[in-house]
Amino acid sequence: MDRDSDYLGKYRAISGKLKKRFLRKPNVAEAADEFGNLAKVLHNQECPSYAALFSLAKARCEHTLANHPAEVHALVEAAHEFLDAEWSDRSMHCPNFEENLCAAINCYNHAVRVSIEHKQPALSATLCLQLGNSLRRLKKPADAMGHYQKAAELQYQCPLDCLHSLGKVASCKIEIGDFDGALAVLTEMEYLVRDRGIIGSNNLPIGSFSDILASCEISRVLLLMLLQPTPQRIRPEHAQTLEKYTWESDETNPATECITEEVFLLLQSVVMACQSKDAESLKKLQADLWCHLSAEQNHILHLVLEQIALPPQEASAI
Repeated sequence: MDRDSDYLGKYRAISGKLKKRFLRKPNVAEAADEFGNLAKVLHNQECPSYAALFSLAKARCEHTLANHPAEVHALVEAAHEFLDAEWSDRSMHCPNFEENLCAAINCYNHAVRVSIEHKQPALSATLCLQLGNSLRRLKKPADAMGHYQKAAELQYQCPLDCLHSLGKVASCKIEIGDFDGALAVLTEMEYLVRDRGIIGSNNLPIGSFSDILASCEISRVLLLMLLQPTPQRIRPEHAQTLEKYTWESDETNPATECITEEVFLLLQSVVMACQSKDAESLKKLQADLWCHLSAEQNHILHLVLEQIALPPQEASAI
């Protein structure tokens, strides 16, 4: 083996320098630099798993030096390398036990713990979001949800960031078919907007809060049409939401005030079409609403239409 490519030997040599010897203090800072340099070399050579191991060794050195920002950085670098290795295995359809993914999750979780211990909630939340996004890209929305939820908890003092993370939780629940759970999260988001996003006497949300409230309102109405809860099982806050979309209702509400009149009337028509099981009218409304909805909301409306179009026996079985 070429001596320059004997990275295992180099790893052992650097680790040997860290052993305590009589009257000699190990130079941990030098070892950290050497581990970091070798990690970069291996990254450039597209050996992500090995680069991750050297980044982890660097993180341990930084922990010994009580250099916590550098420790977190090295842990995140290791996580990125492990994720690259996981993507590489998947792209080549290599059978594996997701050991690289598990290692990446452990690195991220360790980095989050270190950040929380040193009073850095914003950084901790960012790391949770990064991990959640990576898991979602890997088609693991159920696993991503917990990390998005943790990010939202860490961001409670920053309501817009918290709402952004909760929106990702709701999207994951929709992806896995947990529509009740998604509805609960969206309702929580609406309460948060009312509590933290309304300033002044007009009782209306300001800025981005208005857009978030409008999006939550539309998604909640569509999810209620999909779930079709009975009068005995519907929660009071959800019943109040549907009451706003009956022809007799003249109730004004911050959520409906944030929606354009055209979208409000179209949603009102959707509610009526669903209540009367009018699939043909709903198809026409779907075409009119398409440009006003997000991709996720259009997906929910498509599911509503499929359910309405089913024969009664099959619809009741869903």
